[in-house]
Amino acid sequence: MTQPPNQPPQQPNQPPQGGFGAPQPPAQPPAAPQGPPPQMPPAPLAGAPAQGYGYPQQQPAQPGYGYPQQAPGQPGPYGQQPGPYQQPGPYGQQQGPYGGYPTQPQYPGAPTPPGGGGGIGGFFKGKPGAIVGAAVAALLVIGGGTYFAVSGGDDEKNDKQNVSKSDDPKPQGSESVDQGDGSGDGREANDDLNAGRKPGEAKVLFLTKNDVDLPRNGAEVFGPWVVGDTVVKGMYKEVVGYSATDGKKKWSLPLGTEICSAPAQTSTDGKIVVGVKDGLTERSKCLNLQMIDLKTGKAGWKKPIPKASGAFSSLSDFTLSISGNTLAAGGTGNSYGFSMADGKQLFKGPTDGCKPFAFAGGPKLIAAASCPTSDYDKPKQQLSEVDPATGKAKWTYNTPVGWEIDKVYSASPLVISLTQREPKKWSIVALKDNGTVRSQIDGGKDKFQPRCGGGFVVFGQNLEGCTGVAADASTFYMATEPARAGGANEVVAFSLDTGKPKWRSPAGGDTSMTPLGMQDGNVLVYKGASYDKGGAVATIAPTGGAPKVLLQHPASTAEIENSFYSAKMVFADGRFFLASGRVSASNDAEEKETKTMMAFGK
Repeated sequence: MTQPPNQPPQQPNQPPQGGFGAPQPPAQPPAAPQGPPPQMPPAPLAGAPAQGYGYPQQQPAQPGYGYPQQAPGQPGPYGQQPGPYQQPGPYGQQQGPYGGYPTQPQYPGAPTPPGGGGGIGGFFKGKPGAIVGAAVAALLVIGGGTYFAVSGGDDEKNDKQNVSKSDDPKPQGSESVDQGDGSGDGREANDDLNAGRKPGEAKVLFLTKNDVDLPRNGAEVFGPWVVGDTVVKGMYKEVVGYSATDGKKKWSLPLGTEICSAPAQTSTDGKIVVGVKDGLTERSKCLNLQMIDLKTGKAGWKKPIPKASGAFSSLSDFTLSISGNTLAAGGTGNSYGFSMADGKQLFKGPTDGCKPFAFAGGPKLIAAASCPTSDYDKPKQQLSEVDPATGKAKWTYNTPVGWEIDKVYSASPLVISLTQREPKKWSIVALKDNGTVRSQIDGGKDKFQPRCGGGFVVFGQNLEGCTGVAADASTFYMATEPARAGGANEVVAFSLDTGKPKWRSPAGGDTSMTPLGMQDGNVLVYKGASYDKGGAVATIAPTGGAPKVLLQHPASTAEIENSFYSAKMVFADGRFFLASGRVSASNDAEEKETKTMMAFGK
């Protein structure tokens, strides 16, 4: 379908712009008392900075479970100095498994264009409920889709009746993708992309182009996920598995309706559950779940997320996370857990009090919840580790009043990002295994650039899927923002016990590094391509030092490598995969020539 020219796809949410202030380190959290928790917040910490960007403050413990929480110190916003401590008001008694009473839904910001920009989500931040309700009820158009404020129905009556073997999606084979230079002639990759390869440079394994007729505003790309010798990505109405060695299509699974949500990672046995819309109209909701075995491309169980009542429930975009055998689905005021094996509902979040709105998966299942407040400009939120089988909280950390849970950079060890709306502030906090504060990251005057996806999720929030950060048992690693566009940056290592910097590793040259995670005890980074030099995959020792290159990409394909918009990156089994985060073009011809994925290897 031909698309009219449009604005480039929006960049995933980023931390506030400006400098990262240097707060004082927080006091060591006290041991958990044995008696009842205090009902009033403790006094502010001593030695607070004088102005600018204050720390989040110590909060009272939540009655019922968990430990009394001490909130972290607050690093300064980009371009501001640390500020005074703001003493939060007391919490009232909180009831129920997550505590509290019915809460006003939060509206995290929509993705913003590179270099900033408000986004639709920013319009709702801090707006009174009546204004938000009126604006939403009138009409909201996001990426060509129309959302209406329509109340949902009751929860599902019979869970078993809603779980079914999907009859619609059927995998099918397909012709090989074009492995040429992107000109559409289909020539062998070895004849084109590797023609200028120099000794010591990696091979280009394949380059794929778009072969899907997309809607007017293009489509978000989900994945890629690597399972064995298959690399998989989803886009629009299908999920496709490619050979990790040559890019040939191994299988294609049409889903009938549009993919609207997917977890950042698969289950340990190579399965995933994606969210697909429940119809083909603009009013269709992201309420259907489809399990897929990524090794074979076969569809498994399919079921709808229960429809819930509530003023904004019909607008909620559910985001998905996997931990163990549990798929967790979180949305505005509603949350659920489902068995990866058969789709059976394992738990439902509370219907009042503090309600989980998003999850982060992996080795632990982490839930972020929004709590009741009478002042929309002073949100209250909680973070809990929950039992994947029951949804019950093991502990709860209360954020300071006015501070919202933004991202989970690492689930184990637990490192989270907190933000404040007005004035805009940003904090990174490490928590212990019991939910008490371990440290607050002292960023000094550096600017940092974690990249966190989320696509076009407006009425919902992705907690996971960030690049530009990594963590091991004792250290948190984060990349600085280059001083100038196209310039070099550094990876800074912070002690998780003190929050203080331990060492810095410069990228060198005119390229920047992006941490991708940990590999064999080292920090795995991607060094971006420049106009005359290919990118590279490298590692940095946990003790610091210069990056050690594992895979140097060819200089001859640097221009192509550098052309992927909002690129998603995966390194697995010695191969590096680079995929566009969104595919969009101004006309049919351009759409068919859009490069979608590139792979490098030995």
